[in-house]
Amino acid sequence: MKFIDEAKIYVRGGHGGRGCVSFRREKFAPRGGPNGGDGGKGGNVIVKASGSHHTLLDLKYKQHHIAKNGGHGGGSNRTGKEASDIEIIVPVGTLVKNAQTGELLADLIVHGQQHIIAHGGRGGKGNAWFATSTNQTPRYAQEGMQGEEYWLLLELKLLADIGIIGLPNVGKSTFISRISAARPKIADYPFTTVVPNLGVVRYGDNESFVVADIPGLIKGAHEGMGMGTRFLRHIERTSVLLHILDISSEDYVDAWQNYEIINKELFNFCSALMEKPQIVTINKIDLPTTKERLKKEIDTFAQKGIEVFEFSAITGEGIKSVVNEMANKLLLSAADRSGKGG
Repeated sequence: MKFIDEAKIYVRGGHGGRGCVSFRREKFAPRGGPNGGDGGKGGNVIVKASGSHHTLLDLKYKQHHIAKNGGHGGGSNRTGKEASDIEIIVPVGTLVKNAQTGELLADLIVHGQQHIIAHGGRGGKGNAWFATSTNQTPRYAQEGMQGEEYWLLLELKLLADIGIIGLPNVGKSTFISRISAARPKIADYPFTTVVPNLGVVRYGDNESFVVADIPGLIKGAHEGMGMGTRFLRHIERTSVLLHILDISSEDYVDAWQNYEIINKELFNFCSALMEKPQIVTINKIDLPTTKERLKKEIDTFAQKGIEVFEFSAITGEGIKSVVNEMANKLLLSAADRSGKGG
């Protein structure tokens, strides 16, 4: 299924039904009082998060979502039928914003979480409400209230524990396919990955965490270069970042320089990303060129107080150590957040 993480839609709650103008006309009460009933309430538009949805594709092609109007009131004080609500199903992690003002209306981060995004109008009162001692035969009733209406921006931010970052073609997709059941497209050219890939990593007895392969990060990404900021926002919800570096290519640039390129893009996009724990790794240690350069690169990072983990996504060497470090960092991150919350 095509991955779509943005959509613009129009929503409108149903209008309330109008109240009724009616009078009693029984055989023995020819001049009976007013008995017009109220109109029914219009339906609400509800946005609901579902763990079984992973894209906003459906909403890209169905933009208008209008709830039904309430029924009109009737004689004998009969209230009009209340209209049913309609639900818009979105993936977990969807932000709902007012398209005009940019105001955040809902942030749906749990399966089943829902929010009334456009309230239906209240039904109008029938003429029975307006009878008084001086006006015993009111010949008017209220119109129903109009439902709320908005143009909305829906923005999906993937919910993952760990975000995998790095320049194109460093082996992110191969790595995620090695540690999880995810099967992303893999080839030897930049931007093989054009959508984020999610994978569930299982470790220990019954433990697991979710990783996301974030594509398209290059120098200038925060300004729209490459795939620009389109996927940078998916990193914002992650707890830990796994930074994969590659030093095997012929046009070799030292790992520290590439490390700084990516981190500068993260900072320019959202400075808070720099506060996330980051695991630094070097991939492709099965290649002779990587083996030749590895010690020098590890020493460079060590001088700056950064530990580097080495692995090969092809052979599997070192991957267990990387997964263990990911799990440890997640536990520390959770403990740190818990401490701050307390």
